[in-house]
Amino acid sequence: MDHWDKIEGSPVHLGETWVPSENAYNFAIYSKHAEQVTLLFFTEDDLFKPVYEFQFDHLRNKSAEIWHCRVPKEKIKSAKYYAYQLDGPSPDGVLEWHAFDPDKLLFDPYSHNLFFPPQFDRQRACQPGSNLGHAPLSVLQSIECAFNWEDDQHIHHTSNLVIYEMHVKGFTQRENSGVSAEARGTFAGIIEKIPYLLELGITAVELMPVYQFDDDDGNYWGYMPLGFFAPHDAYCKSQETCERHIEFCEMVKALHAVGIEVILDVVYNHTGEGNEQGPTYSFKGIDNTTYYSLTNNAQNPYANYSGSGNTLHTVNRAVRKLIVDSMHYWVKEMHVDGFRFDLASILTRRKDGSIDESNPTTIGQIGSDNTLTDRRFIAEPWDAAGEFQLGSRFPGHRWMQWNAAYRDTMQQFVRGDAGKVGDLMTRIYGSCDLFPDDCLHALRPYQSVNYITSHDGFTLHDLVSYNQKRNWENGHNNTDGTNDYSWNCGWEGADAPPDVLKLRKQQAKNLFALLMISNGSPMFRMGDEFLQTQGGNNNPYNQDNETTWLDWDRLDTHQDFFRFVKLMIAFRKRHSTLCRSHFWREDVKWYGVTRYVDLTPSAKTLAFCLHGQSEEDADLYVMINAAANTCIFGIHEGTPGEWERVVDTSLPCPQDVLEPESMEPVSAATYDVQGRSVVILLRQKRKL
Repeated sequence: MDHWDKIEGSPVHLGETWVPSENAYNFAIYSKHAEQVTLLFFTEDDLFKPVYEFQFDHLRNKSAEIWHCRVPKEKIKSAKYYAYQLDGPSPDGVLEWHAFDPDKLLFDPYSHNLFFPPQFDRQRACQPGSNLGHAPLSVLQSIECAFNWEDDQHIHHTSNLVIYEMHVKGFTQRENSGVSAEARGTFAGIIEKIPYLLELGITAVELMPVYQFDDDDGNYWGYMPLGFFAPHDAYCKSQETCERHIEFCEMVKALHAVGIEVILDVVYNHTGEGNEQGPTYSFKGIDNTTYYSLTNNAQNPYANYSGSGNTLHTVNRAVRKLIVDSMHYWVKEMHVDGFRFDLASILTRRKDGSIDESNPTTIGQIGSDNTLTDRRFIAEPWDAAGEFQLGSRFPGHRWMQWNAAYRDTMQQFVRGDAGKVGDLMTRIYGSCDLFPDDCLHALRPYQSVNYITSHDGFTLHDLVSYNQKRNWENGHNNTDGTNDYSWNCGWEGADAPPDVLKLRKQQAKNLFALLMISNGSPMFRMGDEFLQTQGGNNNPYNQDNETTWLDWDRLDTHQDFFRFVKLMIAFRKRHSTLCRSHFWREDVKWYGVTRYVDLTPSAKTLAFCLHGQSEEDADLYVMINAAANTCIFGIHEGTPGEWERVVDTSLPCPQDVLEPESMEPVSAATYDVQGRSVVILLRQKRKL
């Protein structure tokens, strides 16, 4: 009789699985080094005393490194939660730095829903001994959390991709967001703001981490994940078992219905358990030496390439399986369209910490997985330990990458730094130096995710309003955060004279206009479209307050800038010649104020003509002046009257950017480009 699994459980599927034919649960957990494993079940009424405990027997309930069991529902009565306790060897040398604590409650790494009890206590998890009643628990999924996807389809944009980086809570948390009170700061709040996203014109949202994290950790951004399969509870209206799953799915389905991609910012390089002083919630107590990279230093046993206390040991096949299984879940069950990998260079590190640039196992496993093959992968191609792999050095050769070189060049050139014209040409062209398209590499310009600002660094408003970061509230004596290439336009801080405010808005328009006319894939952060400010704080990772919550009153205050942004996005989407699957090559001609590009050390001007005929598009002529004085640019192609003005950032709204039916002809062979401004002309599509 074939009955082993019914008695002993199955090791095939990690986590908890409901077996309806047996009215039972199957549990499976990886722990290579554990010597004793106990499974405990709790009811809602008593989180301090388990209603049932199952003691695993390695002779029956262990297959290789997997511990498994089958528990009939009748035995656990009305239990709603479960957790593990594991015991094993004591620490034995720096590379066998076990962290077993037989009294510590540990949640299931594969749990789809985590519960933080009313008496949750982070400090108890940082100390040896029991934390019964105070620890996060896994929620039993006794019924399938079914969701009716109907005809929902995966979304993938190409030439019209415009990515909007968004924090779920910060997007709608303020009362002036206009969403219903119960939906503020949640996935449901995003649904209510879909008409706004459509008006803005973005085609993809990149959600900052939505995996479950510990709110008591102080990382508002969410970059300290605990559960790689569980949506963060605070982003859901309901705390019911299935509702979190359903609320996330409803958001994805609603965004897909209007053609918006959903990309998740994922953190597969470390967890929220910190270093040797941090809490033990799951991975540490289950199998510390499997899940974390260790050092040869007993005083600092955890490798810290993430800058967050620990580093996931992704060289280990069990950890790689955890990552890929998590991605499978979010693709198959939650229908997400892509992933942006935080500190992706960590995934290329070997066991000893060195870099494997040829065939790193984690990157290779993700890239060769059939379930994930049609999803979008975006790398942050560096880590906190100094590794920087931007461009062809990053081994995920088909991945897109955050292009920090683009960010830096644009910030420097627009603020007026001299000698940046050559770099500016390269970045606008698609960063061919980083993404070479020779036969060996065959990389593409769209792999460059171009951005001026992101959650790391100043907002667009603050970039043109502060010379110095103001991060004192973060608690690190203003030593944290990046050093942006910002310029305050002659006055530090928000309260500036009218002429300074005018220049700041013009500089912001310059930056956004350049972003929209560059080859590559553009991204900008939420709120930049109406000049959101963080008061000069360029690293508010722990500011869960009005510093980081969007102030929607600024949409009314800066309606002129919002109009500029949405019309620039619309302009880009109308002209696919800008973002191509390949570099512009012979279709672009570079000029200066005169017919020749000025590459002298003091140069601050550039022009180019992008011919659209090969793309069945119009021709564009762009003139860029980062100098303080007006420059008379020659229009070195076409004849007077052929060109029409679309953009002149020096002009007030609504003349700064014109809609197609309102474009104004340029009758002269020259154009006076005002100081610190960008001008875009258009010549209608010619017949082949």
